Amino acid sequence: MAIVVLQHSDTDHLGRLAAVFRDHAHKLDVRRVDLDSTRGGKPVPADFDNVSGVIVLGGPMNVSDNPAWMAGEIEFIRQAHARQLPLIGICLGHQLIAHALGGEVGPAEKPEVGFCKVTTNIPGQTDTVLAGVPWTTMQFQSHGQEVKKLPPDAVALMSSPSCKVQAFKVGLRTYGFQFHFEVDRADIEDFARDQFTLGLCAAQGMSAADLKKQADEHFARFDLVGSRLASNLVGTLFPAVRKLKTA
Repeated sequence: MAIVVLQHSDTDHLGRLAAVFRDHAHKLDVRRVDLDSTRGGKPVPADFDNVSGVIVLGGPMNVSDNPAWMAGEIEFIRQAHARQLPLIGICLGHQLIAHALGGEVGPAEKPEVGFCKVTTNIPGQTDTVLAGVPWTTMQFQSHGQEVKKLPPDAVALMSSPSCKVQAFKVGLRTYGFQFHFEVDRADIEDFARDQFTLGLCAAQGMSAADLKKQADEHFARFDLVGSRLASNLVGTLFPAVRKLKTA
């Protein structure tokens, strides 16, 4: 059994989650779904045999861009959720899950880039995945679109002044996170060189140096919170007892 990881860019990868999954002895099947086979790409699996969960990562593209590979990924997300498999989306992945399950995604009124204040809503304050996460945190962001309308039966767990749906849950094991809790300090340096992020910065009168300055100020606390959230997600959605039963 393996956790399928759908990756859409070099910059957006598992980050801290990779080490947590490794420490819990989980097998990962990382697929660059945005690339064709000549460039090392690999499409979503043809079926769910030996799939124990799905992680959908970020990327510079938008749901509305609808490249040729995206329809297959969206259908794969729908089926993973219907099977009640653990399903986690980050940034673009968060938006793809919302879209796949009947929500609406569109341009943000105010794109977010760098460290922004995120607040846990009342439903999130009792969610196991957010146990030990402070109710107000600074989270790293890089997005120009957002979830405008949640899927049916979903609940918003976290919000920011500029983005009402920073995190949501729908069903038993499906979670989306707009912010990049998975990044480490080196990843933030990579984002500070990424053309998509630099474009967002330029639109808001910021620079790569501003991102690095924010990281100097907020990273120590952010790192602790991100590690806690990553451990909660892996421990709650991929518990060892469930892994042993499917081995």
